[in-house]
Amino acid sequence: MIPPRYDVVAIGNALVDVLCHKDDDFVAAHGLKRGLMQPIAPDQAVALHAAMGACEEMCGGSAANTMAALARLGLRLAFVGQVGSDPMGRLFADDMAASGIAFPLPPIDTPTGRCLIIVSPDGHRTMNTAIGASEYLPAAAFDSAIAGDAAILYVEGYMWRTDEPRAALRAALDVARARGRRTAFTLSSEFCVQQHHDDFVALIEAGSIDILFANEGELAELSGRADFEAGVAWAAARVPLLIATRGAEGAIAIEGGERVTTPAEPFGAIVDTTGAGDLFAAGVLAGLAQGRDLATALRMGSIAAGRIIAETGPRLPEGEDLAALIEARLAAP
Repeated sequence: MIPPRYDVVAIGNALVDVLCHKDDDFVAAHGLKRGLMQPIAPDQAVALHAAMGACEEMCGGSAANTMAALARLGLRLAFVGQVGSDPMGRLFADDMAASGIAFPLPPIDTPTGRCLIIVSPDGHRTMNTAIGASEYLPAAAFDSAIAGDAAILYVEGYMWRTDEPRAALRAALDVARARGRRTAFTLSSEFCVQQHHDDFVALIEAGSIDILFANEGELAELSGRADFEAGVAWAAARVPLLIATRGAEGAIAIEGGERVTTPAEPFGAIVDTTGAGDLFAAGVLAGLAQGRDLATALRMGSIAAGRIIAETGPRLPEGEDLAALIEARLAAP
């Protein structure tokens, strides 16, 4: 087998996060669902963006956040996502370049997507996403061969929303499987599973997914089982590697009948849970790509997630050495 050019190639929404801190009255006044991710129409996004007032803008998107963290860990990376030919699109492309992440698709004449994040005083986030250009990731312009150049192809469930990205993802998964690469899939959110449940189950039943990332709520939606252990048993019987997170209770992984667990790894008080799942996936994927054992990879994910929830937003402060932080935690007694 030809060695892969990249350790991880991700396919996901290319978004700019727009973040502010508001109380729950603001969330309720705008008819939003506290603590959940939900899609909104472009005109609604414009109105909400204006009502939010002064905000912080940063590059985001679930898989893109994961890739930004992986870049801190020294992996060879490429990200496939679609932006518009506007200032937000240029911001996103420049961010990829600065992180050393290959970003092959040119912009299109559609506004770049945005995710409007409202952080409550207790750190929980209400996320409202207008996908924009990412809805039009064209299978024709996307060279699916890049999926065969990755040791691990990582795909986010959010991309299943519209026809063109869905076709691109299916082509990429087929290429990766044909080349003997590992495929990883994140369910993304409970809402996403509700919307695309049958498609996600079909992907799993077809053997297209080697590594499944899920949190407790997503796993319940996917499996149709409210009991966590019942959901774990359902999923573990269908994917080679199941990785499930439980917030403050840590995470589990099951591979080939072997079950490993890791506790949560907090770094002080919770400031903002935005990006916790994205950074968790980065730690795990880095460990797997580096050939570490499953227990170590799982703990790497927990450390990365614990670190990001001590910050506002889904990205670590500029210059912070995530690799050194993880190694220090792993070495601690």
